[in-house]
Amino acid sequence: MTSGPGRFISLEGGEGVGKTTQLAALGNALRNRGIDLLTTREPGGSPGAEAIRQLLLNGDDSRWSPRAEALLFAAARADHVEKTIRPALAAGRWVLADRFLDSSLAYQGGGAELGTEAVRALHAFGSEDFLPERTLVLMLREQEGIGRADARDGGASDRIGGRGPSFHLSVDRAFRQLAVTEPARVRLVDATGEREAVTTRLLDQLSDLL
Repeated sequence: MTSGPGRFISLEGGEGVGKTTQLAALGNALRNRGIDLLTTREPGGSPGAEAIRQLLLNGDDSRWSPRAEALLFAAARADHVEKTIRPALAAGRWVLADRFLDSSLAYQGGGAELGTEAVRALHAFGSEDFLPERTLVLMLREQEGIGRADARDGGASDRIGGRGPSFHLSVDRAFRQLAVTEPARVRLVDATGEREAVTTRLLDQLSDLL
C-alpha cells in the first residue's frame, strides 16, 4: 500500500448518470494503484447517519418540508464526518464518498430552492465547513439522466429521486454552477460512453493527487 496523507474524494451527479457503477469502478482502480481506500455513502456511512437515511429516503415526498430535509441531511453528514471520514483520513486512508455536501447544495439548495447559502450555513455548523479535496460530478445532457433513471427502475425511486423533471433540471444546473464557483475542487466529468472510458476520465481528474 502507498503511504502518505489520506485524501477525501466525493463522487456526485444527478439521477441516472451511472454513479453507482463508477463508484465501484473508480474504487477498484484506486485500490489497484496501491491506495488504502474506504468507500462510503451519503446519507449514511455511520450508524447514526444510516438511521437518518431511512427517514430521508422512505415515505412520500410530503414527509418532510425542504427545511426539515436539509436539517436531516446536515445531521447525518455531521455524524458521518465525525465517526467515519475524519478517523479514516487520520489513519492515512483515502475516502471515496458516494455524495457529500454538493448533493445538498444541488438538491436542497437548487432543486428545493432553499439557496446554497442556507445549506452552507448548516454545513458550517454541523461539519465545520469540512470539504472533499476533490469532487467529481458525473454529467449527462439535460433530461438524459432522468430518462436513464426511469428505464433503470421503471419509474420507481426513493422520495427524492422520484421528484419531477423540473426539480432534476434545477439539480443539474446547480451542479454546473458549483463547478463554475469552485473550479479547483469541483470537476465536471462526461458520463457518456463506455464504462471504462468514464472511469479513465475520473482518474484523469485525480492525476495531481495520485
